[in-house]
Amino acid sequence: MKPGGEQLRASSSLRKKGWGAMEYDEKLARFRQVHLNPFNKQLGPWQHEQGPGKEALQVASEEALPELPPGEPEFRCPERVMDLGLSEDHFARPVGLFLASDIQQLRQAIQECKQVILELPEHSEKQKDAVVRLIHLRLKLQELKDPSEDEPNIRVLLEHRFYKEKSKSVKQTCDKCHTVIWGLIQTWYTCTGCYYRCHSKCLNLISKPCVRSKVSHQAEYELNICPEAGLDSQDYRCAECRAPISLRGVPSEARQCDYTGQYYCSRCHWNDLAVIPARVVHNWDFEPRKVSRGSMRYLALMVSRPVLRLREINPLLFNYVEELVEIRKLRQDILLMKPYFITCREAMAARLLLQLQHRQHFVESDEMYSVQDLLDARTGRLGCSLADTHTLFAKHIKLDCERCQAKGFVCELCREGDVLFPFDSHTSVCADCSAVFHRDCYYDNSTTCPRCARLTLRKQSLFQEPGPDVDA
Repeated sequence: MKPGGEQLRASSSLRKKGWGAMEYDEKLARFRQVHLNPFNKQLGPWQHEQGPGKEALQVASEEALPELPPGEPEFRCPERVMDLGLSEDHFARPVGLFLASDIQQLRQAIQECKQVILELPEHSEKQKDAVVRLIHLRLKLQELKDPSEDEPNIRVLLEHRFYKEKSKSVKQTCDKCHTVIWGLIQTWYTCTGCYYRCHSKCLNLISKPCVRSKVSHQAEYELNICPEAGLDSQDYRCAECRAPISLRGVPSEARQCDYTGQYYCSRCHWNDLAVIPARVVHNWDFEPRKVSRGSMRYLALMVSRPVLRLREINPLLFNYVEELVEIRKLRQDILLMKPYFITCREAMAARLLLQLQHRQHFVESDEMYSVQDLLDARTGRLGCSLADTHTLFAKHIKLDCERCQAKGFVCELCREGDVLFPFDSHTSVCADCSAVFHRDCYYDNSTTCPRCARLTLRKQSLFQEPGPDVDA
């Protein structure tokens, strides 16, 4: 249907209702003004190239529109305008979108984004989107602050050997500035000795030496339970960084380390938990206590070092802890099996002694223990592991290998029974000649060891002077 016909019918209907022609023209002009296309309000550069004809026509049409009377309400239809999308500027910058290339512009954009978040309604979708944009802006600012190109892979500082990390998904905390390390945009290093982590920009600010050097030069524990000397003996300063501290928290809170007994500031003491060796050895207490960062790293590096001689430190501990008695017997048996494996080709080829490669001190002596050994003994893991290893070693010696079987003993007191080995539970070993007997035979017989007597006679015969008939 043509617009001209529609206007004629509209004018005839309005005239029937008694409206004047002048009122109709004014209403029609106002309707056209409201529904005017906003893209025709300002002429683009391409419209000037079309010639002056259309421009003159546009100006004439705008001049022909009558002005509204001052008391007449303006006729608008906002719902219709929003549905058509005529009031939306598709070329404008979205709210909260900031384009910045340097640090100053990023900081300004962050402030503007914060203001937008405060002005938007609570828990609205627009506010959530603005928060996401704020996070991206802050990450971009941190990326510009932290130069990541041309960083060396290895750095050596204060006996630390820092290695450049390549993991991007692991979330870590910088031990120097105590902020989160964003692996996606930041370069960070880890000490291969004490696992000290920090940003690349914090490397030159490190003042704490590597704990690995202390472990190498002085591998021993503090065996006094929380040896506190008092905050006044530290001159009310942190034991590590010498920052002022007090029990009231002004200027910084004093936190006690249960391992050293000293007080530290909040930057050197993060309330980390660790098992205290002194409490384990003296009280068999495995409850984790709060320690400083330096003590935590030192204890972590020392946990597998066999430096505890329990029989000297606390010999009564074996009377109260049954697991330790069983473990000591298994270790003594393994030491008795060791000579068989050293002289056996099959055992050396099978590398049976490597079953204890993580606890090499078990094949060297039965006196030394590590904190990890005591932890595993408490949980029962160490006893089960040693029992399985003991069974494997005994099977090789007594069943699988003929050479090892040939090195067994026969009880010289009763001369009955099977072949005996020193690690059997029902045998006794002579302390002088290492001969093996049945336990009952050895303790019931009051005479001396037959093998010791035979060796004594042999020595006497060798050192006896020859007689005169021998010389003739």
